[in-house]
Amino acid sequence: MLSALQHYSYCPRQCALIHVEQAFEQNVHTRRGNAVHERVDEPGFEERTGVRVERALPVWSERLGLTGKCDVVEFLADGTPYPVEYKHGVKRAQTHDSLQLAAQAVCLEEMTGKAVPKGAIYHHSSHRRREVPIDAALRGKLEETTAAVRAMLASGNLPPPVNDARCRECSLREICQPEALAATGKRRQLHDALFQPEDSCASS
Repeated sequence: MLSALQHYSYCPRQCALIHVEQAFEQNVHTRRGNAVHERVDEPGFEERTGVRVERALPVWSERLGLTGKCDVVEFLADGTPYPVEYKHGVKRAQTHDSLQLAAQAVCLEEMTGKAVPKGAIYHHSSHRRREVPIDAALRGKLEETTAAVRAMLASGNLPPPVNDARCRECSLREICQPEALAATGKRRQLHDALFQPEDSCASS
C-alpha cells in the first residue's frame, strides 16, 4: 500500500505494527485526518477551467508493486496529472508526506504515460498548498523506501522503538510502548556491561 511508504518514512516500527501486526488505534490526529478526507474519499470528478479533477482515484505501479489511491488528481488540459494529497495540519515540509506524493506520481506516470514533474500537499488547517517537485532525489528515496518496506514485510520482524519526539503524536503509542521497551533495553545493556564473561574481562 502507498500508505506503508509514509508510515515507514515516519517510523519503521509504526509501519510494521500497522502492516505486519494489523494493529491500529485512533487518536486526535488520526480523527482530524479522517475528517479532512471525508469529501475526497468519495469517488467522483468535476470540470474546472481547463482542468478535470478526479477524487479518490485508484492508482498502482506494476514495476514497484504499489497500490493505493490519490485524494485528488488534477488533469491539466494536456492530460498531465497533478496529484494533491490532503493533510489535516498546517503548512509544513514533511519528508514522509512528500514520499507518499512521489509514489502517487510514479503510479500515475505508469498508468497514463505522462510525466508527473510535481504535485502538492494541501494542508487543511492553513488552507494552503505546498508544491512538491518530484525530482531525482525524491524518486531515489522512493525506490530505497519501497525496497526497505518490502524487506521488512518479508521478515515479519518488528523494528525497535525510536522513543523520541515522534512518539508523542503517534496513535500507536500505547501498543508500541516505546518508553518501556527503551528502558528495558538500557537495563539489559547495563547488565551486560556489569556482568561480562570472565574471558571477555581477561581479554580486555
